[in-house]
Amino acid sequence: MPSDANAAVHQSNRDLLAAWTADPNLTVEDFRRIFEEFLADLKIDEDATFKDVSAGGVPSILVDTPGTDKKLVTLHFHSGGYVLGSARGYRSYGAALSKATGGRVLLVDYRLAPEHPYPAAIDDALTAYRWALGHHPANKIVISGDSAGGGLCLALLQHIRDEGLELPAAAVSMSPWADFKLAGDSMKANADKDPLVPGPDLLAMMVTMVIGEDGDPAHPGVSPLYGDWQGLPPLLVMAGSIETLRDDGVRCVAAAKAAGVDARFIEGEEMVHIWPIFHDRLPEARETLGEIGAFVKLHAA
Repeated sequence: MPSDANAAVHQSNRDLLAAWTADPNLTVEDFRRIFEEFLADLKIDEDATFKDVSAGGVPSILVDTPGTDKKLVTLHFHSGGYVLGSARGYRSYGAALSKATGGRVLLVDYRLAPEHPYPAAIDDALTAYRWALGHHPANKIVISGDSAGGGLCLALLQHIRDEGLELPAAAVSMSPWADFKLAGDSMKANADKDPLVPGPDLLAMMVTMVIGEDGDPAHPGVSPLYGDWQGLPPLLVMAGSIETLRDDGVRCVAAAKAAGVDARFIEGEEMVHIWPIFHDRLPEARETLGEIGAFVKLHAA
């Protein structure tokens, strides 16, 4: 059974959606401001330290917590539909992820659409990964992401392999948005259950911002579900049972397993979109962070 705290998290998601939809005249900048205010409510571990770094020219924040393995790093790509979000807004999750994994975390501030449409985000992700390879052995690098960042993480894996670079030790993808065609069965089945992404309308607007009216929504650069999964490192993918994006994660794991990849899917009972970011208030988020930490330590530490 979900914890009592889960109801409050559901309500906070409904409140965020209501703020985004209250005024039809809101601009992209308004959407971003509202999301940053939402993220700012998440508590940041007082023991964490944050350092602004340039990851090959990509602005990023390096997160450290006491006792970390300085050789181990997780590159994390934030949520926001490729349109919203920031590394700064993800300091709370970055600190929690550092503690869970026992290593440093690099929060990557990839460029956002519509000012910077595809392939800006994947280009920045690849640049940040090349930078990480210059500072860490590949078997001590993990890549991670949530929502759009979760899809970006999976697309990045395929790009790393295709570029002939050393692959990271593993990857973690939370509630990934991995199908710009919005074709998962859960997109409709969970439309009346998901408190933040109730159906395809909001995502369809973001698709247009990222790839334009004439872009290919099945291109693996934005929809890694349709890419080549051969030869990728171990994957841990998770999504909430009530998410409209649940089946993006389910189908990615199925595709990876069919290609011979060691892939595991976690379904969070009644969990909202990207629930691990609510670690400061949700027991299930802390439990999932423990599983992420164990996965990273198994494959990289």
